[in-house]
Amino acid sequence: MDGQVAQNRAVWEQASQKHVHEYDELLAEAKRRDSLTASELRLLELVLRDRPVVVHLQSGHGLDDVSLLAAGARVVVGVDYSFTAASAAQRRARELGVPAHYLVAEVPGVPVRREAADLVYTGKGALIWMRDLDAWARGVAELLKPGGYVFVHEAHPAVPLWTWDEDEPRIRPDRGYFDASHVNDTFPGNGAREWQWTLGQIVTAVVAAGLEIRVVEEYAEPFWKPQDGSEAAAWAGRLPNSFALLARKPQR
Repeated sequence: MDGQVAQNRAVWEQASQKHVHEYDELLAEAKRRDSLTASELRLLELVLRDRPVVVHLQSGHGLDDVSLLAAGARVVVGVDYSFTAASAAQRRARELGVPAHYLVAEVPGVPVRREAADLVYTGKGALIWMRDLDAWARGVAELLKPGGYVFVHEAHPAVPLWTWDEDEPRIRPDRGYFDASHVNDTFPGNGAREWQWTLGQIVTAVVAAGLEIRVVEEYAEPFWKPQDGSEAAAWAGRLPNSFALLARKPQR
């Protein structure tokens, strides 16, 4: 692990203390089993109907894992490089009695056997931590069984440009769509370096890894908003704030 990744990991360990401090609230949310968006459930309906084995890369608090199991997944293996986040997620899974299991590891290069997954699920603040997107896509392809799927639900690559002004949408003067990276100045990644990938780069990396794109959708709605109820004009329907990608590994 290089110095920048190690620094990011330290920041994320600190941010993940939120999963411990708000454990009871997150447990109550997990019990509702409703963290997946309507778009996610629609795009994954047929995949989840076959009771897939799911590997969730950068699983965070693990609420999506509980929802994936409720929607049809047979078992979920969550991978996160925060020991704090993975430990809290594992405790919740035990309390709920669901088949979700967690590993602490860096992505890519997770210690899961090749072709173990029917579905690799990731997103909601994951790709920004990937310094090598091509290596990430190859790692996903290695995890998938032939005929398996990868599903990404993520912040739109244009999101780093939007200000949080309430009156009208504005572009931050210190950011560019084609910048390689930027330093996060908001929660939860305060001080961490995030890598920026255009939508074209993401799609190209997935295709270059040998996966077949089935769906790419863009949405005006962000997947996350501050808990204090703040509303930004950039979230009011005129600009892209999230996207979904579904791709499949060809059958042999």
